[in-house]
Amino acid sequence: MPRRSVRRGTALALSALLLPVLAACGGSEDKKETAGKDTKADQKGSDSLVVYSGRNEELISPILEKLEKATGTKVEVRYGDSAELGAQILEEGKRTKAGLFFSQDAGVLGALSAAGMLAELPQKSLDKVDAAYRGSDRDWVGVSGRSRVIAYNPDKLGKGEKAPDSIHELTEPKWKGKIGYAPTNASFQAFVTGMRVLEGEDATLKWLKGLKANGKTYAKNGAVLDAVDSGEVSLGLINHYYWYEKVAELGEDKVNAKIHFLPGGDPGALINAAGVGILKDGGQGEAAQKAVDYLLSAEAQNYFAQETKEYPLAAGVTNTVKGLPALDSLDAPKIDLGKLESLQETLTLLQKAGMV
Repeated sequence: MPRRSVRRGTALALSALLLPVLAACGGSEDKKETAGKDTKADQKGSDSLVVYSGRNEELISPILEKLEKATGTKVEVRYGDSAELGAQILEEGKRTKAGLFFSQDAGVLGALSAAGMLAELPQKSLDKVDAAYRGSDRDWVGVSGRSRVIAYNPDKLGKGEKAPDSIHELTEPKWKGKIGYAPTNASFQAFVTGMRVLEGEDATLKWLKGLKANGKTYAKNGAVLDAVDSGEVSLGLINHYYWYEKVAELGEDKVNAKIHFLPGGDPGALINAAGVGILKDGGQGEAAQKAVDYLLSAEAQNYFAQETKEYPLAAGVTNTVKGLPALDSLDAPKIDLGKLESLQETLTLLQKAGMV
């Protein structure tokens, strides 16, 4: 099949599935999103850059203000859910107003790449980030990373018992009623997508059914962590930075929960990336490229490390969070993050498992 036909089919499929996924599953990251909010995003000109941001306004607006000053380019932003904005970009096609797409999730970037919507990035930009956190077609790059972890309450574990080293242990009878998770959350769904890619549909569905039998559902990662901290559940599946944010706010001595980074390339140790891609039909390539380079700069990378407790992904910048393991010390599963685009298949499995 010709490449154009493949891309058109991908685009049609994505635009058809992303909004239903969003509607059925919520789809947003745990931090508060402002879906559909425009900040002068209906204008496009050579002296401005329109950013479609799947990262929330409260989190990202400070760094975009710094970007504006550093690059001398007027930045206009449309905030929303990453999947929703990805579908909108596909619907807009060559008429897109976006010059830069800032996604919370690598999977949506992978979907836009497969649809041929993103421009190839220069090698000097790509070389700043490890190949594991950039698109295999050279058209998107990660700017910050987050690891999936198991949160646990030591007081709820047996004497001498440790947190599980694999998500596969969570389906054991001893954990019945003791696990918290957020099935409608984007980060959980990205992890399930990764598990599907790594272990197949049947194995993942079996695991999901086992987790449902043992678990309690929550709306967000933060709620899962709170449940673990209070002892409502013994274990929880979350992103690492929720624990570090809670500790920064309250002090480690005031937080009962601990977190465990899983070894052995376990699917539960997925490291996902928030990243950016330049829309090749947005007509703002020069301004967008300046933005990409700024987001990979030491100033921006340190912002993500210090303010959001995520992993900076550009070479030469390390995390500054006390007690956070170095990124290269984590034993994450080997996976092409662009393949996390298959959201519809994940939703289907979640529905079969009775989770959504």
